[in-house]
Amino acid sequence: MTLLPTQPAPDLSLALVGGGTTDDLKLGTGAGGRFSLVVFYRGLHCPICRKQLAEIDKRLGDLRAAGIGRSVAVSMETQDRSTRIVDEWYLASLPVAYGLSEDSARSWGLNLSQAIKDGEPDLFNEPGIFILDEDGTLFWSSTATMPFGRPSLDDVIAGVRYAQDHDYPARGAA
Repeated sequence: MTLLPTQPAPDLSLALVGGGTTDDLKLGTGAGGRFSLVVFYRGLHCPICRKQLAEIDKRLGDLRAAGIGRSVAVSMETQDRSTRIVDEWYLASLPVAYGLSEDSARSWGLNLSQAIKDGEPDLFNEPGIFILDEDGTLFWSSTATMPFGRPSLDDVIAGVRYAQDHDYPARGAA
């Protein structure tokens, strides 16, 4: 399934490490800023994910200043492994959701991989970054089939700032 800009984002009702659900975050509602950031990451086994989520965790203020009022990291990981991620990766402020189903991952257009080495879950999602607009529709996305080649956080922030400053519409839905 291909998720196109200006279409409503698929449901994302998942538990968060430490309690609550993604529903509590009010993603795609404009709460706290026009945009919401949903970052799908591979899991505990991925050092590139660790680096990415640590940077997002440290730069939530920069994201808010750019107009991204809500952010969440999401994976197909279990509660136990997700709790380890928060603890071992020292994630202090970034909400981490867990338990993404295969069907839900596919509805977001994520690529899936099977384990090829010890420490990997049997099945997991590959990375994806999604920016939701204040009406809950997809504004911008980038997905990958490998752990590398993700957009830099600086590029995401610059793009969102440009979109807001120039009233730039969502593109790519034709």
